[in-house]
Amino acid sequence: MLALSVGALRLEAQTALASSPDQCAKTAEMNVYSDVFIHKETGDLLGYELAVKHGGGSEIEALLYVYEGGEAGDGIPLSGQVIKNRLRLTGTSVEQLVEYPSKKKIIEEHSVEILGTLDTSIFRGALTINGMEDHQHVRLRHVKSIWPCNSRNADH
Repeated sequence: MLALSVGALRLEAQTALASSPDQCAKTAEMNVYSDVFIHKETGDLLGYELAVKHGGGSEIEALLYVYEGGEAGDGIPLSGQVIKNRLRLTGTSVEQLVEYPSKKKIIEEHSVEILGTLDTSIFRGALTINGMEDHQHVRLRHVKSIWPCNSRNADH
């Protein structure tokens, strides 16, 4: 069985992919932390971005963008708490796949957990996407906007 990704990671397959301007508007008032870079040899866009919005009290909402060679599409919606700089976010990503040669659509869900320390300039912590063998220790620095919204990407 061969499965190819044809969609973006997102909480539920409710809507079509949002364009960059939609993601720019959605994240404009959020604090963005990033380690995204362009690989020198391949030109691939790689890394993670975490856009964070504080709710009331200790409640927090976020979008996680995963770059695996190109644009990340919609962010993965996460929610959780931040208490004394300690952040805990959880959510579910959904990956839409197509099985070939049957062209059968497959939807895979993966739980996402982010634990770490958040301050005004840096997020340090662990990012786990279960079922995808992805457990990363990350250090994301505060930037002005998510990658697609910064035309020059000067702060990345």
